[in-house]
Amino acid sequence: MKLFLLPLTVVSLAFATGGTWAQPTYGWRQGQTPESAGNRLVNRFTPPPGFVRRTVSPGSFAHWLRHLPMKPPGTPVRLHTGRLKGNQSVHAAVVDIDTGRRDLQQCADAVIRLRAEYLHARRSYGAIRFHFTSGDLARFDRWAAGWRPRIRGNRVRWVKRSATGSGRASFRRYMRTVFTYAGTISVRREMKRVPVSGMRIGDVFVEAGSPGHAVLVVDMAWHPKTRKRVFMLLQSYMPAQDMHILRNPATGGVWYPARFGKTLTTPEWRFKTSDLRRFGPGGT
Repeated sequence: MKLFLLPLTVVSLAFATGGTWAQPTYGWRQGQTPESAGNRLVNRFTPPPGFVRRTVSPGSFAHWLRHLPMKPPGTPVRLHTGRLKGNQSVHAAVVDIDTGRRDLQQCADAVIRLRAEYLHARRSYGAIRFHFTSGDLARFDRWAAGWRPRIRGNRVRWVKRSATGSGRASFRRYMRTVFTYAGTISVRREMKRVPVSGMRIGDVFVEAGSPGHAVLVVDMAWHPKTRKRVFMLLQSYMPAQDMHILRNPATGGVWYPARFGKTLTTPEWRFKTSDLRRFGPGGT
């Protein structure tokens, strides 16, 4: 079960700027066999007839999300325990990323994990920063310098007591600490509300609550003649489980129309247009 410090405050994510690379880097896959091009998200799903993907800048968060590595077709969603998720009808594909063995990487945590992984891959360590629910800022660059939180009740005190390092092991310990004290309430408070008409890859539909839910926009396409747009969603859920691409329950496919009315219906949650949020400053 996830722990929360009271009162709830915000999780702060900063966007990095500058720097590009030809091929996106996914740090959790270090040491593994390189995935084939066909197992990239962008190559797994084609846009609906007449729709095309708009070009995104190499090195951007949008480009990084669009090229996420995927597990083979037909892979089931598993919980953090290794057991199969009860409902296997909600997903169209499973992201090739670890979940962890604890019930931590749930819906909002998946959003946080992907954004932080992107920044870590860019070595934008100073941009990886979150607030604990106590209001204390947890900066990864400070964590990498050996500082750790000492938490007693609702009080957080930072103590320099660990070896320095910004590598994978240190980063994952930092992530687990943030997951423990973050959720949909804190994530939503941090984000800026954006209109659905201005949706970008990397935006998040999030309803705050206990429980609440969050899903991440990982791809978009548009129709050059009609100007209609469609988007694709990724989620984790409760309990912690594999990140997966959601099906549209109305069509069975992976694309959702941007003109969905007042309610966005996903397989396991309904969102309002006012639930669309964006981390800032900066863009995707």
